[in-house]
Amino acid sequence: MYSFPHKNILDADQFTKEDLDFFIEMTHRMKDIYQSGKAFGILRGKLLASLFFEASTRTRLSFESAMERLGGRLISTVGFQFSSISKGETLYDTMKMIEAYADIAVIRHPVEGSSRIAAGAVKMPVINAGDGAGQHPTQALLDLYTIKSEKNTLENITIGFIGDLKYGRTIHSLIKLLKFYKINAVLISPEELALPDSYKRDLKDYPMSIEETRDIKAIWDCDVIYVTRIQEERFADHKEYEKLKETYKINKELILASKKNTTVLHPLPRVSELSTDVDDLPNAAYFRQAEYGVVSRMALLCLCLGVPIREIQN
Repeated sequence: MYSFPHKNILDADQFTKEDLDFFIEMTHRMKDIYQSGKAFGILRGKLLASLFFEASTRTRLSFESAMERLGGRLISTVGFQFSSISKGETLYDTMKMIEAYADIAVIRHPVEGSSRIAAGAVKMPVINAGDGAGQHPTQALLDLYTIKSEKNTLENITIGFIGDLKYGRTIHSLIKLLKFYKINAVLISPEELALPDSYKRDLKDYPMSIEETRDIKAIWDCDVIYVTRIQEERFADHKEYEKLKETYKINKELILASKKNTTVLHPLPRVSELSTDVDDLPNAAYFRQAEYGVVSRMALLCLCLGVPIREIQN
């Protein structure tokens, strides 16, 4: 019988299609358990270290909510200024210390590759909650689950990615997961924010295909659109950000002009790229996407700690 092989969740490259299909199955199972009221107590006695050295709302709160809903407990630090890293302590030493306090850690850090350093320092499971402009694997996993839940398939659909494809780590990670499925990805961005070539080369020999355009009307051929903000914090030159920040704006009129029932996703937070007048459309799924973040992370916490979700009775 298949057994989830990953103790750490560090990047999207670590998964096989079998891993992803199993994760989707276990998240759906966890959703049923949670809705039955039987989730609390599954992780009683376990402690999560919530380490967020970079700003976060949804990721941090959904992980903490997931742990609480499973009956586990939390210790946390938010921001460098509230940790000994501000005094010059290395991330390695911080993690060695935290290992004495917790059973599992989730970390967000502004430096790409930091989660791998953290995992290398300890024996407990470590989950990457975003490392700089690198990857955000748990967001990609919940996005994958969202698409499957909203469209009931991950095959033979067209997904449009809109906005900052250069710095958007959520898109970087999601494309690495979607490559296993027969999906047509439409990359919609200004030339300055195009998807890096390394991600395009990675798609060779996989079922996923891509096409690139600057025309926002390409969304009318999409089954799903994944809208992202322009990542202001990643720009070295703020003038460049100002030039590009309002390149695209998705509004209700644009969505309704499509002949398809196009599902609208956004990892949030949004700025000006997605109008609030889209919110009341039934195919606006980004708040449901945030809800799926809790149940998917409940599943991940159990999988990383070796809890057999299949055997839990609901």
